[in-house]
Amino acid sequence: MTGRPGSAHGRHAQREHPHGYAGPMGSTVREVCEALLAGGALAEVLDEELPHPDLEWARSGAMALAGEPDGPPLLAPAPLATAARAAVELLARLSGSAVLEGLDGAALLGERAACFGHRRCGRVSPGGSCRLVRCADGWIAVNLARSDDVACLPAWFGEAPQGELWDFVETRAAARPVAELVGRARLLGMPVSPAAAVPARPEPWCGVPVRGGRLRRHPQARPFVVDLSSLWAGPLCAHLLGLAGARVLKVESPARPDGARRGNPHFFSLLNGNKECAVLEPGEFGDLLARADVVVEGSRPRALRQLGIDAEAAVRERPGLTWVGLSGHGRAEPGAEWVAFGDDAAAAAGLCAATGAPGAPSFCGDAVADPLAGLHAAVAALASYRLGGGHLIDVSLAGVVRHLVARPGRTREGRVREGPNGFEVEVGGAREPVLAPRARPC
Repeated sequence: MTGRPGSAHGRHAQREHPHGYAGPMGSTVREVCEALLAGGALAEVLDEELPHPDLEWARSGAMALAGEPDGPPLLAPAPLATAARAAVELLARLSGSAVLEGLDGAALLGERAACFGHRRCGRVSPGGSCRLVRCADGWIAVNLARSDDVACLPAWFGEAPQGELWDFVETRAAARPVAELVGRARLLGMPVSPAAAVPARPEPWCGVPVRGGRLRRHPQARPFVVDLSSLWAGPLCAHLLGLAGARVLKVESPARPDGARRGNPHFFSLLNGNKECAVLEPGEFGDLLARADVVVEGSRPRALRQLGIDAEAAVRERPGLTWVGLSGHGRAEPGAEWVAFGDDAAAAAGLCAATGAPGAPSFCGDAVADPLAGLHAAVAALASYRLGGGHLIDVSLAGVVRHLVARPGRTREGRVREGPNGFEVEVGGAREPVLAPRARPC
């Protein structure tokens, strides 16, 4: 981040005290943290002038991943990059972390694509595992990221795949309605979602379904975070808390290690390199959870209860505990049992329909629901800790994107031009090149 006017390095350079002193956002820290846990827009809580969202999107690296491969990159229909920047700025202010002050939050949206070499592919996700598929009465996002999802295809369609896999899926889906296909897929535990329309009104991006007792902590106390999550959103949340000064322990079971270990090692290290690591059987988690200030997990509630872990009971019984549950569609039924990953969750939130032309949805970035949810969850976790804990925080991938897509904003005011050095975005005389995705060094 640069020291532009109105930033944490300009008119708001002073630091906050966690127990009621006036802070840099014109409110006490308590008021700011309560606003964050109410699910308000991060940029509004930040309460300062930020760069135009179209220019921020161009710089983020994620814009290069939106649109057809042989066409121009597309502007986002929501302030995705602005929200990412605001999240990191809020984390920096609440923690006083110099590391976070130097972190480009918007660039985190394209970091995985930079590590894997992903490119924009229109109705195929940059990662390649998810596709927007036309049905008899609309579109769905089908994510075949796991071998188990491919194995479910015979049960989903009532016949074994024939010929090329995606040709089979698209041919069989074309004659069936969206509701039938999505309902059946969810019963099978497949990450399939409708490519929904833009919601009529914004909703909070997080919920607090359970509240427990709070603890008064020293202002300089360092939280102990137990990270039970895997893949992207949860590990990013815990990673950012580590950059904010927390001690983070990543816990994996020997039977189910983090699936991201099988992917790009640079990307895995970016999300987990600042953590301690432990391999434990689920039955051995109890002592760690009893000592944690913050728990970050990304499992469906029923799956956790089957392991003997009850998040609701833990928050009620342990004063000061902050429990962050990240999921595809939230903890409430029926969405609590639905499986989702970043691309299909974004489609369910209306992002794909809003990005493409009418009747022709298109992916907007690389699974952006994952990093956006991880960023928002980190802000909520730190806000809860600063308030003394006692919160079960429900953050869903689809919910965060739905919150952003439905908000009125200044997006798509810019013009996308192709110049001699590539594409650029122009807004009110200001221009920004459309940057390629980039990743931090490990």
